[in-house]
Formats: sequence, structure tokens, C-alpha cells
Amino acid sequence: MSRPPGRKQDSHKISRELFVLTYGALVAQLCKDYEKDEDVNSCLDKMGYGIGVRLIDDFLAHSDVKRCRSYSETADMIAQVAFKMYLGVTPSVSCSSAAGNEFSLILDKNPLVDFVEELPAERASLCYCNLLCGVIRGALEMVHLAAEVTFLQDRLKGDAVTEIGITFLRKAEDKKAKKK
Repeated sequence: MSRPPGRKQDSHKISRELFVLTYGALVAQLCKDYEKDEDVNSCLDKMGYGIGVRLIDDFLAHSDVKRCRSYSETADMIAQVAFKMYLGVTPSVSCSSAAGNEFSLILDKNPLVDFVEELPAERASLCYCNLLCGVIRGALEMVHLAAEVTFLQDRLKGDAVTEIGITFLRKAEDKKAKKK
């Protein structure tokens, strides 16, 4: 569908509250559909991965960021630019390995749980925000960085903060054609 000449394209942004409520309804429905928390966690991760694969294009187009030269720069970019851009929060970043390939994103406030007090006792192993892990993993994969992304701490489970662990597994080699 084309737009009339001279008319600006509208930005399709939804309010954060609507997004958080919709996300909560999605998780509630998944909990009804699946008996095991592991199945819900897996489904959220897969959904997040699909979002991350597509979201990276928007991120690169709108953030005006340069190519990261290290895992540390990449972790900082995720925290300081991506989280701020899409969730309105800036987690702190800490490196948790001597090799420099393991990082933690520590959120003092997680906007996805604004309307959630605590997890029900029968859902103790539910990772409510596992969608975020999938988003990060999918986006990183699209820029040729394989990573394992997991929740290490969760306020919904009584921890002091929400902590997402990112372990960069390897840097995919660029397939460059050699000149002969």
C-alpha cells in the first residue's frame, strides 16, 4: 500500500503499559497451554529469538551505532543503547570471566514485571521474562555472535536484582572471498 505524496510515515509505537500488560497476558496464556514451566520457558525463548532476529535491523537502522570491537563493547551496547531504546532502562554491566566472554546485565528495575508481584508457588521454575534472553540471543546471532543467554537472578523469585548472563561462545568467522 502506498502513501500519499508529502505525507510522513507514522511511527507505530505502543505505550509501555500496554506492552507490559499484553506480555503478561501472553505468559498467562502459555501457562494455561503448557503444564511444565520448562515448556513455557522454552516457548518464551523461541518467541524472543524470533523477535531478536527481526529487531536487530530496526536497532541498527535507528541507533547509529558503530561496529563493536570486543565482547565488552557489545555488552555495553546492549545495556546502554538497546535496553534504553526498547525498554527505557539501562542495566549495569559486569564482566564475570577472566577470558572476557561472560557478562552480566543487572537490572535494578525490570519493566516487564511492572504489574507482577510474585510468581505463584506452583510456577516456581517459570522464567517469566525469558523472552528477553531469546531476543538478545537472536539479535546477537544476526550479527554473527553466538551466545548463551540465561537468567541468573530474578526479583520475581526473591533475588535482590534481575540479572541476565551472556556468555559469548565464539565469534563466527566472516566469509570473505579471497582475491586471487
